[in-house]
Amino acid sequence: MTVSRIAAIDVGNDSLKAIFGKLDAELNIPNVIAQDVEDRPIIGIEELDSQDPISGIHIRLHSPALKENNAIYRVGSLATKSGNSTELDPGSNKSEEDQTLVMMFASLALDAARDENKEIFKRNNNVIEATYTLGTGLPLREVKEGKDVGYRSQLLGSVHQVEFLVTPKYQGIKVNIKFDEVKVYPEGFAAFINLVMDNDLNIINKELIDKRILIQDIGGLSTDVAVIKDRKVDDDKAQGFNLGVSASLDAIREEIYARHGVELDSRMDVVDIITKKNDRNHIMVKGSRTSVHDIVDRILMDLAKKQYRHLRNVWARNSQSEICYFIGGGSIVLKDYLKTLNNSLDGYNIDFFEDEKESVWMMANSYYKLISDFARKNQKVQPKVEEKTVKTK
Repeated sequence: MTVSRIAAIDVGNDSLKAIFGKLDAELNIPNVIAQDVEDRPIIGIEELDSQDPISGIHIRLHSPALKENNAIYRVGSLATKSGNSTELDPGSNKSEEDQTLVMMFASLALDAARDENKEIFKRNNNVIEATYTLGTGLPLREVKEGKDVGYRSQLLGSVHQVEFLVTPKYQGIKVNIKFDEVKVYPEGFAAFINLVMDNDLNIINKELIDKRILIQDIGGLSTDVAVIKDRKVDDDKAQGFNLGVSASLDAIREEIYARHGVELDSRMDVVDIITKKNDRNHIMVKGSRTSVHDIVDRILMDLAKKQYRHLRNVWARNSQSEICYFIGGGSIVLKDYLKTLNNSLDGYNIDFFEDEKESVWMMANSYYKLISDFARKNQKVQPKVEEKTVKTK
C-alpha cells in the first residue's frame, strides 16, 4: 500500500512556507532561484555533509510540468549569492511560472529525504519514491480566471523528479514525487478558514463566523480582497489586484545601492531591514551604522496609499462590512503606514495580526487545515509514526 504524506505549501512571492505530515516538519525558503551548472564550485567539500541542506539547495529537475525540463538550479539562500538569481516579477501569474514549481518540488524533495521519513517512503539505493496529498493555493484573481484547473492538472498524473547535486547531506539522492491528490484553494477563502477554525475545523472564533468581513491579503506581487458573507467568499465581489510589495522592495534595494553603494542580495534582505526589532531601517555602510529611513518611508507610504485606495473602494461597494483584516507578508511591512493613513482619513475598523509569524504563515496553516480535513475524510493519511517535532528554517 502506498503511503501518502500530507503537504501544505504556500509558495509566497517572497518565500515558500510549507508544513508536512502531522505537523512534524516545516520549511521556510526564500523564493529565489538561479540556473546553475552541475559541478558548482565549493570550498571545503569534505565538510559539506555537516552543513544544513537548506543553506545549499542545488538540484536538477525532471518534470513534464516545467517549461524548462532537466534544468539545474540553485534554490533559496544559495541562489541569492548568484549573479543571475531571479525572483517573481510583478504582473506574472504564479500558476504559470516555472519558479513556483521549482520551489514546490524542492521543498517536497527536502522533506522526503529527511532521515525521519525513511519508514514512510520506499528507498532503493539513492532513489526515494514519495507520494503526497497536497494542499496549496493561488491568488483569488487567478482562481477566478480558472487557472487553478490547469495548475492542478500539471501536478497530478505525472512523476516529478528532483535530483540533489552539490547539496549538504543529500548529494546524489533522487526523489520521485507523485501526488495522490492536489487541492488548490483560493487564498481569500483559506484565510477565512484560518481565522475562524482550528486544525480540526472546529469553530474557534464564534464572534467572527457570521460577520461580514473583508480580508485584504497583501503579497509580493498581488493583493486579494476577499469579501466574506454568510460564511463563504462572495465570488462576485472578491477582487484581485496586480499590486504587491515586491516592486517597492526592489525600488528600496536599488536606491540603497545607488546612494550608499550597498548591494542587498534579495527582497528578504530588505524586509529584514524594515522589520527588525533593533536598528530598524538602518544598514551598515563601510562599517558605520547608517539610516535609510527616508528611502523606506517615502517608497512604502506611496504603496500604502495605493493599498488604502483599494480598501476604500471595496468597502464602498460593501458598506455593511464590519471589519477588514490585513494579512500576508506585505501587511507586516505596511502596517504602520496603513494605520497612520486610516487614523487621519476614514477611520475604518481594521485589524492586523500582532504575531508576525501568524500573519506570514496564515496561508500555509490554512492549507494544512483544509488538506488534513480532506485526508481524514478520505483516509489519505500516513500511519502515525514516532512523535517528533522537527522545524527546519
